[in-house]
Amino acid sequence: MRYSVLLLTTCCCLLWAACEPSSPQKNTPDLPFADMLQQFHEEKLKLFPLEATYAGDHRYNDLLPNTLTAAYRTELGAFYRRYQELLGKYDRSKLHGEEQISHDILAWECSVNLEQLNFPTHLLPLNQFECLHLTMGQLASGAGAQPFKTVQDYDSWLKRVDQFVAWCDTAVVNMRTGMTKGFVLPKALATKLLPQFAELAQGKVETHLYYSPINMMPASFSAADQARLKAAYTGMITEKLIPTFSRVSEFLNNEYLPACRSTSGIYDTPLGKAYYAHQAKIYTTTTMTPDEIFDLGEQEVARISTEMEKVKTRVGYTGDLKSFFDHVRNKKELMPFTKPEEVIANFEAIHEKMKPNLVKLFDKTPKTAFQVKRTEAFREASASAEYVQGTLDGSRPGTFYVPIPDAKTYNVLSDEDLFLHEAIPGHHYQISLQQENTTLPAFRRTLWYSAYGEGWALYTESLGEELGLYQDPYQYFGMLSAEMHRAIRLVVDAGMHYKGWTREQAIQYSLDHEAEPEASIVSEIERYMAWPGQALSYKVGQLKIRELRTKLQQKQGDKFDVRAFHNKVLESGCLPLKVLEDLMTND
Repeated sequence: MRYSVLLLTTCCCLLWAACEPSSPQKNTPDLPFADMLQQFHEEKLKLFPLEATYAGDHRYNDLLPNTLTAAYRTELGAFYRRYQELLGKYDRSKLHGEEQISHDILAWECSVNLEQLNFPTHLLPLNQFECLHLTMGQLASGAGAQPFKTVQDYDSWLKRVDQFVAWCDTAVVNMRTGMTKGFVLPKALATKLLPQFAELAQGKVETHLYYSPINMMPASFSAADQARLKAAYTGMITEKLIPTFSRVSEFLNNEYLPACRSTSGIYDTPLGKAYYAHQAKIYTTTTMTPDEIFDLGEQEVARISTEMEKVKTRVGYTGDLKSFFDHVRNKKELMPFTKPEEVIANFEAIHEKMKPNLVKLFDKTPKTAFQVKRTEAFREASASAEYVQGTLDGSRPGTFYVPIPDAKTYNVLSDEDLFLHEAIPGHHYQISLQQENTTLPAFRRTLWYSAYGEGWALYTESLGEELGLYQDPYQYFGMLSAEMHRAIRLVVDAGMHYKGWTREQAIQYSLDHEAEPEASIVSEIERYMAWPGQALSYKVGQLKIRELRTKLQQKQGDKFDVRAFHNKVLESGCLPLKVLEDLMTND
């Protein structure tokens, strides 16, 4: 899923750090605690204006700070240090309930973001999977979070694009510096970047992605405004964007690609192993080492393989498990579609099938609307299925994006499972309920910790039978395959980034242990190469939530209420796993 996207594209992510209660301070805070939290939130939005846009706060739609500059990184460091000092003035023991959770979260936010600045992530600003140029393309389509309803909206986008052009130029400068210091992408990833920029560096203005808002311009605009905006957007594309994308494309082809690494993992860069250990802490919110994560992955792969064998026997297949993977990859009955619309309709049918059982597991449901859409063509080839959150006020629905490069080869094996994870009751329930919870401080309503958010979504995949799904053994096998996919991630991610595995080793390990199509596996492995550590969060978070449920069921016996458990997990929004565990066990 895509969330707090500027945090992801600038790599200002979150590192595990123990949030010990601060000792009482002699100095007295200047603001009530709630007011200080609100002040933090407001100042942070100016530093991360895309975060505001995705939340539906349109005050900063014309801003896009150049996050790659030394000046911005200095400003960011000063911001977190200042709030670290302010937080020290509050006696945690005198705070209550959610205030103590907010105290711990803010202490964490400040310390981990300051530590993140010790790593030169600004020297690796581009990748093919999760990057600002892809986010801007999605916004430029007019179908994303950036609004195009008023003349001011159109003018705001023009200003934001100007700043994006500067960001792109800085990216090239930084990547040249990275080339001299050994901070470069693997060649396999840089190769995937080439068509992304080449496509945007050419074509007629009227069909260019960034001209899309003009093609959907409201008829209510005056003739003068329509003429002015058409001219401005034409100039934006011909005089700014196409030349910028051409410069980046030329740089990638002629200078960067020849300098790229043949290795696959981040270990083969300066500070590489330390950086990966840091990323593992960020994305699992635990103190697990890369070696421990790798070992856990192998244990889970073995456990799930045993469950897969049972399904294989159930459907009467007599070959070994690896050949069964090929069987389900190529089974024509699992590829029934000829049109992308049929894929979307299948997900909508899954939703209808499970609706009667949702009330048995959840008594709180989001007010925010929900929709399923096909992933945009310009990023579909490299995209995974994902959820993009709606706005805080519910005016934009939550969206489940599905890439469908070829409907005729689209395999439905994991569709029921995928809907539970990316849509309902996975990301859509968790994120929407968090955003709609006005009792939380504003900064926590849009907060994202991958181990919690992705862990919850993976946990919800296990609810399929309770929701009336997985009646077809192949769909149940799809669920096991998806869980296996996340277990494999622990092995191949740590394998590539910490143990020196090659891209080809990781691909082969995946082919040997799961039923995903080879093209999908290649795309996934390259995703992990581009985003070290993020793939670890799913399984670690899922196992913790499942552990908490099992312990509570054993403790409460017949009195256990699954709806109450889900309420408790969700009611405080996204949390580090240690904070979640304390919340669930200290009652």
